[in-house]
Amino acid sequence: MSKQLMEVVLPRLARRLYRQLQRYRAGELDDSAFTEAFESLLQRQHLWLSERGVSDARAAVAIHGAVLVLSGPGLRAEATETRLPLEIIEFRAVRAAAADIASNYGANEAKLVHEIGAIVARYGD
Repeated sequence: MSKQLMEVVLPRLARRLYRQLQRYRAGELDDSAFTEAFESLLQRQHLWLSERGVSDARAAVAIHGAVLVLSGPGLRAEATETRLPLEIIEFRAVRAAAADIASNYGANEAKLVHEIGAIVARYGD
């Protein structure tokens, strides 16, 4: 995954997700509306990347990776709650993302685990 692509995807996704979270916390969105808004946000991000020539699978890797990076606080909280090492929680999340992309785009799951894991390692806290 190119560094340049992640440096575009992460801030775009973070800004938009932050706005959705603010609306959720302010009570403007319930759980269902937040989930729907989040899914729509991800679909729009994917479309935006596709319109700029990024392949569907590559866009999915970038978006999944960015979501995992932005989910760092939640992953750390889960690690604390379950008393499991953060690395195990992160790996499970990376593996689930890779499986999703592999099933939707016919890509090699092991390679996707490596790519998404590299994104999390590089851009995570």
